[in-house]
Amino acid sequence: MMTKVMPRPADQKGAIANDPRWLRVVGRDRSADGVFWYSVATTGVYCRPSCASRTANPKNVAFHDTLASARATGFRPCKRCNPEGDSQKTETVALVAEACRIIERSQASPALSDLAKAVGLSTSYFHRLFKAATGLTPKDYASALRAGRVRENLIRGQSVTEAIYEAGFNSGGHFYEKAKNMLGMTPSRYRAGGAGEDMRFAVGQSSLGAILVASSAKGVASILMGEDPESLVRDLQDRFPKARLIGGDGDYEQLVARVVGFVEAPNIGLDLPLDVRGTAFQQRVWRALGEIPPGKTVSYTQIAHAIGAPTAVRAVAGACAANNLAVAIPCHRVVRNDGTLSGYAWGIDRKRALIEREAALPVGFSWRAGRPRSPER
Repeated sequence: MMTKVMPRPADQKGAIANDPRWLRVVGRDRSADGVFWYSVATTGVYCRPSCASRTANPKNVAFHDTLASARATGFRPCKRCNPEGDSQKTETVALVAEACRIIERSQASPALSDLAKAVGLSTSYFHRLFKAATGLTPKDYASALRAGRVRENLIRGQSVTEAIYEAGFNSGGHFYEKAKNMLGMTPSRYRAGGAGEDMRFAVGQSSLGAILVASSAKGVASILMGEDPESLVRDLQDRFPKARLIGGDGDYEQLVARVVGFVEAPNIGLDLPLDVRGTAFQQRVWRALGEIPPGKTVSYTQIAHAIGAPTAVRAVAGACAANNLAVAIPCHRVVRNDGTLSGYAWGIDRKRALIEREAALPVGFSWRAGRPRSPER
């Protein structure tokens, strides 16, 4: 039986065009799938927001908060976007999850073409989907997984040779080429828990509380903020449990004074050699944070897009939370989509103060923060 198409009210076009959901339909926003649906009177169908069909005239459109409401129109589900089935986003997540499981089960890194074939996609399309969903290429994901296995094996007390081969490296030479980036030190030292690494540190005072700065031989490895200097030292010990902590001398305290000075007056800039330790994904996020101009804020979603991983918003937030270098890697400049402040490892009040101080800088002010030297872990 032919569905009777009912005309929309005369003022429908203006009401729909001014509805924020309409922009998500025009932009075919996949993140809106499952949040609402829309129906089109002239075609007699209802769709999900990401539908790739030709954009309808808003005067013929109605929004629905539930699938049941869309069905109640008497219209049929769109054959192109299949609003009754899983969204493309859900299907993509399932395919990428399956590819991750294949990588995890494999002793050696699977070829890109083999992974794509296993999930039924072309090689180039699969590569794009995987990177968008995880923030890493399949190759980088496999490398990070193997690096994690090496770390676990070494911590469990395996010999370096056993740890290498059980993690999927088919030659010791290939592993040693990448060992320093994976572990931040030689495998034997990592196996000993970093024992023997010297870490110089000192604590200064600022209007935002105590600031601890600690450095390895490569550069500043930690900048911590808090109320109690003793708590900061204990925090440093927890982060580097087997390193030798050495109180800084007068020269080192000058470096701490530079950090304190920057917190008090951001216009002086901060240029430090950094020893950045994190996963490949975390380091991509932290590099993107370094590109945010002082006095500006961006959302976690914007950072995810900037690193080419638009669906990895939660992972971006996790990378910000894992930042070990307060102010040098400016995670305080990342806020929620609506501009409100979200969590900050060193306290929301400090985050607000840092943002306000940078916002007071002259328009057009610019400086380059300390650049991380070669990523080490």
